[in-house]
Amino acid sequence: MNQNRLVTVGLTALASVSWGSTYFVTTQFLPADRPLFTGMMRALPAGLALIALTRRLPRGDWWWKAVVLGALNIGAFFPLLFLSAYRLPGGMAAVVGSVGPLWVAGLAALFLGEKPTLRSLLTGIAAALGVSLVVLKAAGAFDAIGVIAALGSSASMSAGTVFTKRWGRPEGVGPLVLTGWQLAAGGLLIAPVAFFVEGAPPALDGRNLAGYVYLALVNTAVAYWLWFRGIGRMTATSVTFLGPLSPLTAAVIGWAALGQALAPVQLLGMAIAFGATLAGQAAPKKPAEAADTSARSFSSAEDKSLKLSMDVTSRSVRR
Repeated sequence: MNQNRLVTVGLTALASVSWGSTYFVTTQFLPADRPLFTGMMRALPAGLALIALTRRLPRGDWWWKAVVLGALNIGAFFPLLFLSAYRLPGGMAAVVGSVGPLWVAGLAALFLGEKPTLRSLLTGIAAALGVSLVVLKAAGAFDAIGVIAALGSSASMSAGTVFTKRWGRPEGVGPLVLTGWQLAAGGLLIAPVAFFVEGAPPALDGRNLAGYVYLALVNTAVAYWLWFRGIGRMTATSVTFLGPLSPLTAAVIGWAALGQALAPVQLLGMAIAFGATLAGQAAPKKPAEAADTSARSFSSAEDKSLKLSMDVTSRSVRR
């Protein structure tokens, strides 16, 4: 793996690692039983802030493309993910969701021409097995709606990853702009559902606000920028194999910050899942290229905006 690819993989992996902190922040800092409101607060403020920072709006067919990608990566993914987490026992939602690499392998074959290999399929199965050993607790009652929601959330994010890769970006538009469009679109799609299902927003104290600031800036704006940036430079399959880092990070945070014990079988699962993640990053025989050259272009103005965004984020505080 050359140095440039190593840097790209490392930065993209930070997105999945960041998402692994979501459970800790949600349970320790945020109001209880408001998953849709939390999803909206993660996406909409971050999306509007990025649009204000970059001062770019979609043009032409990118209006509907931004809405479709926002729905797949945010608007449908968040509610389905939360629904599965509430209805399934233990870490079963994470286990069902860990089939993402297999979803992407199939969709990438259909829409990107990335033919799945036996190695990628076996690696995807190993990743799901490793995650199951880490997070699956005592069995509970089977819930069909929960399982369907978990599969739907994984399929939604996988489809979003594949179509983000297929459509690339408009000429002169970098991943920071595209991230803002999708977060804003996804947040706007969640907002009416959140108010209809959960009612008026809850009263927020300083601790709640700090949690939402972290989720919106670090866990969403920066993390999704890194994720979409990685999609533009890696194969869709390689990107999605970084997904298991999220539940692994959540388990490590639970052990370090919440005193949750890690049994030997969980440590074995971590080793298997991490090994599958590394195996999923093996360079393809023909290095993947973006759908068009614009998918890798960055404007100097956006680079400056990104540096400003990262500086602000560094001073701020289920996937």
